[in-house]
Amino acid sequence: MADTGSDQISPTPQHYAPRWAADTREPPPNTGGEREALTTTLDWHRATFELKCAGLTQEQLSERSVDPSGMSLHGLVRHLAGVERWWFRIQLAGEEVPLLYYSDDDPEQDFDDLTGDAGEAFAVWHAECERSRRIVEAAESLDVTGTRKSTGEPISLRRILINMIAEYARHNGHADLLRERIDGTTGM
Repeated sequence: MADTGSDQISPTPQHYAPRWAADTREPPPNTGGEREALTTTLDWHRATFELKCAGLTQEQLSERSVDPSGMSLHGLVRHLAGVERWWFRIQLAGEEVPLLYYSDDDPEQDFDDLTGDAGEAFAVWHAECERSRRIVEAAESLDVTGTRKSTGEPISLRRILINMIAEYARHNGHADLLRERIDGTTGM
C-alpha cells in the first residue's frame, strides 16, 4: 500500500495540456471578488469558443463532423447567441425581444438551419455578448433578479452567470471535438 501521508511533497508536473496556437485569451484572475471571478470566467469561455472557430471557412463551420450528431460550430454560435439573449435580455432585463433561431414549431433551428452566413451568425453572437456585458455591468449586485420564464420565479444575476459558464463549458467541449474532426487542431 502506498504511503499517502501529508509529509510527502507533490512534484510539479513538467507537462501540461497544450495551449491553443495563437491564444489571445485573457485568463481569469487567480484572486479577486465573486463578481470579477464570474464575469471574467464567462468572458474567458466566450473567447475560448471563438478561438475554437477561428480560421475556418463557412463550409467547415457548418460541417456536422461528429456523427450521428447534427451539431456544427455554425449551429453552436447560433445557439449561444440565442442563449445570451434568453438569459440576459429576456429573463434578467425583461426586454421584449424576439427569440433567436427558435420557435415552438421549430425548436432545433439553431442547429438544423445553417442556410445563413456564419459570419453574420458571429456578428449576432458578438452583439448579444456585448449587450449581455452591458446588462451585467449596469446591475447593482449579483443579487439583482429577473424572472425565470419557465416558472415565473425570480432568478439572480449570480445564478445566471453560473448557468452561462456551465453552458459555455459544455459547448466548448463540443467545439473541441468538432474542431479536431474538421482539421485536427487541438489545444486548451
